[in-house]
Amino acid sequence: MTEPLVLGIETSCDETGIGIVRGRTLLSNTIASSMDEHSRYGGVVPEVAARAHLEALQPSIDAALDEAGVSLRDLDAVAVTSGPGLAGALMVGVGAAKGLAVSLDKPLYAVNHLVGHIAADILTPESEPLEYPTVALLVSGGHTSLLHVRDLTTDVEMLGETMDDAAGEAFDKVARLLSLPYPGGPEIDRAAVDGDPDAIRFPRGLSRASDMAKHRYDFSFSGLKTAVARWVERCEADGVPVPVADVAASFREAVVDVLVTKALAACADLGVPRLLLGGGVIANRRLREVALSRAEAAGVTVRIPPLSLCTDNGAMIAALAAELISSGRHPSTLAFGADSTLPVTEIQVAERLTVPS
Repeated sequence: MTEPLVLGIETSCDETGIGIVRGRTLLSNTIASSMDEHSRYGGVVPEVAARAHLEALQPSIDAALDEAGVSLRDLDAVAVTSGPGLAGALMVGVGAAKGLAVSLDKPLYAVNHLVGHIAADILTPESEPLEYPTVALLVSGGHTSLLHVRDLTTDVEMLGETMDDAAGEAFDKVARLLSLPYPGGPEIDRAAVDGDPDAIRFPRGLSRASDMAKHRYDFSFSGLKTAVARWVERCEADGVPVPVADVAASFREAVVDVLVTKALAACADLGVPRLLLGGGVIANRRLREVALSRAEAAGVTVRIPPLSLCTDNGAMIAALAAELISSGRHPSTLAFGADSTLPVTEIQVAERLTVPS
């Protein structure tokens, strides 16, 4: 079987991603971000994101096709994120993908956004093939999830996830407390360079012995965010300047500590010496540094896709669909929609039971 040429559409949040792959070879990865439009509000506004996707989709598809050097008629299949994500944003991508697939008479694959982040790893040609099982830690503005991946196309289990704010949301909210611009992740990273990560001992959510029985692999960052707010308020009430660098470094250290500790605990508990990192927050230098250092000490191999494939993108969606096609999975029917809470166990949505002869 020849390697399938797939166009992937990703619109789960604030980035319009169009990617084209041939099997496991990346041909184009076009991303149009509406981040600047959200910055005035200090966070993603769903209605603004949906409208931005509508405006960016066609130019992004054209740019991706041009970069890949292919035409729509050359495609073997179209893929799209069905969920999880922002309902309105997902609807734009789902509608576009259905229209494109029907007009071209091409198979359509509706896939899971979180599993797509894992699939991004297979587009790294210089790396050894991804081994199974592996533990995956996905950290972004909307998701903080710990997964057990036994097989990319058939068996992904949710070990734990955030019970309130995702790590990326916590970064944005703490940045606002420190009067830093949106998005908060890169700004806190920059501010923390001159700070002392041990200056303030902020709480590590769901890390106490009493939490571990029920929430061993779950995350919570709302209490950490509140602790930072109270600390800043006390400084202001005492009339002393807020030590932004120290607060940023100490907050970042608390987030990183929890993420890495729980991920490595999952590796140890499951006997899996492999950890895959994905999602936009993986761009945080301290997270990568601590994960690599502590994993090496624990005998765990860490895989990190190129940062351009860690943020939301259409290439990872196309890659997942290409793997589904190569494994013999049938296309999706048109009987699916945007599912903002799609469980990670649903790797492909609305698979056709048989393919018409």
